[in-house]
Amino acid sequence: MAVTLREVAARAGVSRSAVSRTFTDGASVSEKTRKKVEKAAKELGYRPSLIARSLATNRTKLIGLIANNFQNPAFLEIFDLFTSELQRRGFRPLLVNLTNESDPEKSLVLLRQYNVDGVILATSTLPPSFASAFRQADIPIVHTFGKSDASTDVHVVGIDNLRCGEMAAQTLADRGYRSVAVLGGPKTATSTQDRLAGFSQRASELGLKIADIRFAANYTYAAGREAMSGLLTENRVEAVFCGDDLICIGAMDSARGDGLSIPADIGFLGFNDITIASWAAYDLTTIRQPIRDIILSSVELVVAIVDDPGRSAEVRLFPCSIVERSTLRPSRRE
Repeated sequence: MAVTLREVAARAGVSRSAVSRTFTDGASVSEKTRKKVEKAAKELGYRPSLIARSLATNRTKLIGLIANNFQNPAFLEIFDLFTSELQRRGFRPLLVNLTNESDPEKSLVLLRQYNVDGVILATSTLPPSFASAFRQADIPIVHTFGKSDASTDVHVVGIDNLRCGEMAAQTLADRGYRSVAVLGGPKTATSTQDRLAGFSQRASELGLKIADIRFAANYTYAAGREAMSGLLTENRVEAVFCGDDLICIGAMDSARGDGLSIPADIGFLGFNDITIASWAAYDLTTIRQPIRDIILSSVELVVAIVDDPGRSAEVRLFPCSIVERSTLRPSRRE
């Protein structure tokens, strides 16, 4: 039989409310009483009920983690960081899979059923209306990897995708490429749109010709390979900027299947710097997105707005960097 709060109170010689306050974060209880309660609880093997605590405090310590990109191995790192950091802070994640979902109301219903304290929306492929729907429902939300729009009333943590697109164009130009292609992620993703806009603008300034623009159906190896198929037969392309490493790896294998050598015949530039990108079989030059910094900042922010729901919306953007490997020519600046 589970030990009850009443039994702990009797053993410690205090009231039941004193036991409850001892195990409630931020509640007022004297140090003397706390020690007596903790001693009695240890002797009896008592563990406070999280359900009972949530009823008393109207806080569940649950944070909804919403994503829709489970096929990509980058999400494994994201999920690991989110869950471990939430748990370190005394919260628990409630994972919601929105693959093929287009109605934010269904997610709202689910998360309300569990009375989550806050939500982290970890995707760029869902429209900003998803984040706005949660905000309008008075659920504290952080949109991780979201679009950095100054007009939004939602907290956003991520990168400046426009700047990253510019960085990609500059990187290819610095290596002497003149005719290139862009192979983005899903066309509707805000990250894809912004990276393409930044790339196109900088390419125009540098005299870099964009011979073709294509979009992968999703962030998978197969989608990258399929999107790359036929590109080289239709265009004279010296290098390809891919909006995701896994898409890029699929595209590289497609090029190799056509008998091309990398980077002698064609160069590739990826995005994210997932673990596979460093494997010897690919050794992919890529733009590193600081995923760890983004995730830890997102968790810190959602915990802060749970305690202060009226906190003004802020945008936190982290810088990206080039990871030099072997899928592009050496830079002419070196």
